[in-house]
Amino acid sequence: MGTVELPVVVGVDGSDAASDALDWAAELAGRRGLPLRVVHASLWERYEGYVAGTAADRPAERLHSEAVLAAAAERAGRRVPALKVMTDLAADDAVTALLRAGQSAEALVVGSRGRGEFASLLLGSVGLGIAARAQCPVVVVRGRPENVHGGMNRVVVGIAERERPSEREPAPPSAAVAFALREARLRGGELEAVHAWRCAGPEDHGTRESHRAHGNHRARENHAGHESHGAREDHARRAAELLDETLGGATAAGLPPVPVAHRPVEGSARKALLDASAHADLLVVGARRRQGHFGMQLGLVNHAVLHHAKCPVAVVPVS
Repeated sequence: MGTVELPVVVGVDGSDAASDALDWAAELAGRRGLPLRVVHASLWERYEGYVAGTAADRPAERLHSEAVLAAAAERAGRRVPALKVMTDLAADDAVTALLRAGQSAEALVVGSRGRGEFASLLLGSVGLGIAARAQCPVVVVRGRPENVHGGMNRVVVGIAERERPSEREPAPPSAAVAFALREARLRGGELEAVHAWRCAGPEDHGTRESHRAHGNHRARENHAGHESHGAREDHARRAAELLDETLGGATAAGLPPVPVAHRPVEGSARKALLDASAHADLLVVGARRRQGHFGMQLGLVNHAVLHHAKCPVAVVPVS
């Protein structure tokens, strides 16, 4: 039996944000040679503050939903002419419908939608709920037009410390790295791997006790300076090693090579990834599945990039 082709799934509601997501999803499906499944939830209004009318309005709502799907399918076909497009009108709320569709999807793509004056910056309840709970990679299409439309020729992936493989058994690339690498290869662009690190203060490196052995203030200052400089160099070296180890086996034999830039950054992961998103077509982050709970643990950094990145963000489940 042949391998089952899982589709790329995209949620649409007729909004401009959904149209951007549709275009992005169609191109992703086209690059990967996969069908596109377009989902419209007929109860989407619950999540967007729309109050449904009387029962007599339902036939018109049904017609509206069918028109949204037909227009989306036509748009996707124009965007990628050879693309196989399927449509699905789900009589459910958006999060439930898309999570169900994501159970058998290569990836799930949604638009970024906000509230009030921050609509262009903040992620709405639908996108956030899906990013936190989907079983497949979720792409939230957001950011500046030049980033959304693929003008940077670069994919960025965030590398967390806990992704480091053990010395006894080197691990294969994480799901997030593999997703980012594949996208960079299919786009013909560069992969930039970012790992942020912080250097703890002198008190965290045992210098309090050593200070007591020195007889004057200047000796203590000099010693603290040497300790701080040495600790910083040690952190920088470990960060570089982490990137080498994490990406060491990422280039598969028989596939076109991908230029990889290793970027260890001193500072917060939030700032490092948001800065990197300014010159990226896609930012990829991993999210671990919560033990004993449904969904993933997004964490503060992932929340920050989902709300504020200047390019689309892919959240990839990591076991």
